[in-house]
Amino acid sequence: MQEAKLKDEIEGPSAERLVLGIDTCGPTGSVALARLVRDGVQLLGQIELEGRSYSSTLVTAVGELLTQAQVRMGLLDAIVAVRGPGSFTGVRLGLSAVKGLAEPGGIPVVAVSRLAVLARKAGVDAAALDAHRHELFLGLGEGGLGEGGAQAREILAGRPELVAIEPRPAQVAVCDESAAALLLEAWPATELVQPGAPTAADAIELAASKIKAGEFADLALLDGHYLRRSDAEIFGEPAQAGARRA
Repeated sequence: MQEAKLKDEIEGPSAERLVLGIDTCGPTGSVALARLVRDGVQLLGQIELEGRSYSSTLVTAVGELLTQAQVRMGLLDAIVAVRGPGSFTGVRLGLSAVKGLAEPGGIPVVAVSRLAVLARKAGVDAAALDAHRHELFLGLGEGGLGEGGAQAREILAGRPELVAIEPRPAQVAVCDESAAALLLEAWPATELVQPGAPTAADAIELAASKIKAGEFADLALLDGHYLRRSDAEIFGEPAQAGARRA
C-alpha cells in the first residue's frame, strides 16, 4: 500500500522522480540513485565500481543501491546511461546492463556523453579524456557540450589534430594526467580545469532537464559512443583483406 502511494506521488504532475545512473566508461565506474526535485537533484546514494570488475559487480551494485534506499525497479522513472567515450568493454557492459534493466518494465532511458558530463561538472564548454596511444577524446561546445550547443562536437585527437584546431578553448576540463600532459604540450595557453572524474551522479545532473522534458533514447538504436574503432576492427583488417584476396 505504501509503495502504491509512493508511485502515485512520483507520477503526479509536480511529482519527484526517481532516477538510476550508470557509468562504466572509465578506469573506475559508479552507479547512483537520485530523486529529481523542483530545485535540482537529490542524491540518495552512490556506489563506486572497480574498472575490471564491471561484469561481476555492476548488477549487484544496482541491487544494493535500490535496497539501501528501499526502492524497487518498478518505481524508477528513468535510467541515465553514460554511453562513452571510454573503454570498449566498459561501455558495452554498461549499456547491456541498462537495456536489461530498462526493457522488462519499460523504464525510459537517457543516454549522455562522458565528455559532456565532465564539462558540465567543471562548468566549462570543453573536456578531454585519456584515449591512450598518445591520443585523447576531446569535446568542444559553445553553449555547453550535450546541451544543444550549435557548435558542439566530439573527436579523437592526437597532437597533430590538436595543433591544427583553431580557435582553441580558453578552458578545458580534464580528470587524468595523460590527457592533461598532451593538452599542455599542444595548447600551452589553455587553462586546465580538474574537477575530478565524472560519476553516475554527475550524469544524472546533466540528464535531469531531458528527463523532465521527456527526451528519451530509443533502446533499439542505443549504442556506444566510441569515437574509435575497436582493436579487433583495426588489427583484423589485414587478415580479412588477405582472406578476401585468397
